[in-house]
Amino acid sequence: MKIRPALPSDARAIADVHVRTWQSTYRGIVPDAYLDALSIDKRETVLRESIARGSPEMWVANSDSEITGWIAFGASRNADAKPMVGEIEAIYVSPEHWSTGIGRELWNVARARLVERDFASVTLWVLEQNERATRFYRAAGFAADTASRKEISIGGENVWEVRYACALLMSA
Repeated sequence: MKIRPALPSDARAIADVHVRTWQSTYRGIVPDAYLDALSIDKRETVLRESIARGSPEMWVANSDSEITGWIAFGASRNADAKPMVGEIEAIYVSPEHWSTGIGRELWNVARARLVERDFASVTLWVLEQNERATRFYRAAGFAADTASRKEISIGGENVWEVRYACALLMSA
């Protein structure tokens, strides 16, 4: 497995991982009709533009010349964030590659890049019912900020989202 910066030509494969992971992860949490309507074509367009813009920073996991996961990160988009707070905007691993260490490797690269960019901490948002993700984030050193809990609507279904935070260790 190789972790490398995403290229615009990766956008379709990244979109495929994104849509398939949503459809696997959120089935039973958000409406099936919403999940079934997710479009790889639409995601590809948005992702290609983001990669070309360089914001957020995006890296991919490449196994046997196949994109198996990706992560997007940068400065926090939260209105209440201090300047030294980063954010993991997205991290996805294709369902057939779950529990293989790809997510951990993507997180390690993002953490190192955030430290290089002088971020002191990092946050992310996760749906409360996404137990696989919350276990992963806790194992990676994140803690839930329960005061941040907010209700959002996805596909007409109300779900709860919680912000998680992690201090970044600065190397001397």
